Amino acid sequence: MPRSGLIELDAVLAVTRHRSFRAAALDLGLSTTALSNGIAKLERDLGVRLFNRTTRSVSLTDAGRRFTEQVGPALGDIHAAMDAARAQQAVPSGVLRINAFATAAREVLAPLLLEYLRRYPQVTIDLVTEGRLVDVVAEGFDFGIRARDFVPSDMIAVPLGAARSNTVVASPAYLAANGTPLVPDDLMRHACIRARLPNGAIYRWQFEKDGQSLQLDVAGPIILDEPSLVRIAALEGLAIGYSMASDVHDDLAAGRLVRLLEDWTPPLAPLCLYYPGRRNASAAARALIDLARARTSGR
Repeated sequence: MPRSGLIELDAVLAVTRHRSFRAAALDLGLSTTALSNGIAKLERDLGVRLFNRTTRSVSLTDAGRRFTEQVGPALGDIHAAMDAARAQQAVPSGVLRINAFATAAREVLAPLLLEYLRRYPQVTIDLVTEGRLVDVVAEGFDFGIRARDFVPSDMIAVPLGAARSNTVVASPAYLAANGTPLVPDDLMRHACIRARLPNGAIYRWQFEKDGQSLQLDVAGPIILDEPSLVRIAALEGLAIGYSMASDVHDDLAAGRLVRLLEDWTPPLAPLCLYYPGRRNASAAARALIDLARARTSGR
């Protein structure tokens, strides 16, 4: 009797999670063709069809639903056993998948992740940046990196350094031509760079001082959905921008941008590296956790 491997079983569960062959293939690091062929082989071995496929959707058949309900927990146990075996490695190796906001990734890339790779060259980091919040366990990630406020309560979180802050910035040329806002309400008379959130909503600029909080729906000539573009537009003197201080640190130091309303932009929650409480973390995962903790403590 033909025997199917773990990759075909992982493929079935990935397609079940994502309802998409393409998304499942990206999740597993396979081509869509290879994943589709693997599932077709498994269906031939079993003698049943596991998925209903159309040009627009993928859904489980009744046989597929019963199959995944039985296979899912068993496959989880198998992977847990494999993780336990890998945890005995003397040298960290393998792949770590990490999900992060793009701004968070920029903050930790050099001081944490690149330092980690220098120490453990046998490890590969697969870093995925996106604006939406994801279930790191359901989507196959080893770690997430988010502000502490966004870390799920059932995760173990390791703070990554000091508090952060947003900043309001403008170029010297813009300020010379348009004047300098002194309080947040002054921004309503200025051109501002607006930001679109991952859910499609327009971000309202946040301010706080002496217990008073404000949210401003500013106006301006452009709406952007990528923080790095806000920096470019501000540098060009188009309008006033609102971004993470870390994204414009060098520009502020060089005088290319000027920080505004600093006393209205208090510290934000620190970033955290977070992960599920698995007892048998791999050597690679343990090494990243240890480095993150050492970085926080200053060692």
